[in-house]
Amino acid sequence: MKEEEIKNMEEEENLDSVENAEAQENAEAQENAKKCESETEKDPLEAAQEEIEQLKDKYLRSVAEFDNYRKRTLKEKAELILNGGEKAVLAILPVIDDMERAIENGKKTDDPCVLREGMELIYQKFIKALESLSVKKIDTDGTDFNTDLHEAVAMVPGMGDDKKGKVIDCLQTGYQLNDKVIRHAKVAVGQ
Repeated sequence: MKEEEIKNMEEEENLDSVENAEAQENAEAQENAKKCESETEKDPLEAAQEEIEQLKDKYLRSVAEFDNYRKRTLKEKAELILNGGEKAVLAILPVIDDMERAIENGKKTDDPCVLREGMELIYQKFIKALESLSVKKIDTDGTDFNTDLHEAVAMVPGMGDDKKGKVIDCLQTGYQLNDKVIRHAKVAVGQ
């Protein structure tokens, strides 16, 4: 009987050790499960923080890029203001050269017809230079008075019904730049 008791005791000890081992494994599994839960709780937080950092970096890059764009456009605008008239000056320089030659040659001749002809040629060249810059004269010959284009400086009475509200005479030529009036034509209008 003693042998049976010893066997029973050994079996009980084995069962206790197996139960202890199982309990220990369960405890470890629960601990691992808790760790996994805390890691999964950490993962979304860490992922959100990483996303925040990425968005913050993207935002800072966008702000810096916009600031560089703003500085570049301000610099280009300043250059345009300073050097914007360069095209106009280059178009007018040949006319100035012709004027200087005409003055020099005018000293050599007394014939007014030659001087007048030279001035007319220079005038035509100057008008062509202005036209190349999109500057054109405002037409006033026999046109209706238009406040957008003309400035009435005189009213001429007794011209008849057919001349009423029409431009009679142009006292100063007006000019347009790309369809924008840069100087109104000063005209006399029939009353």
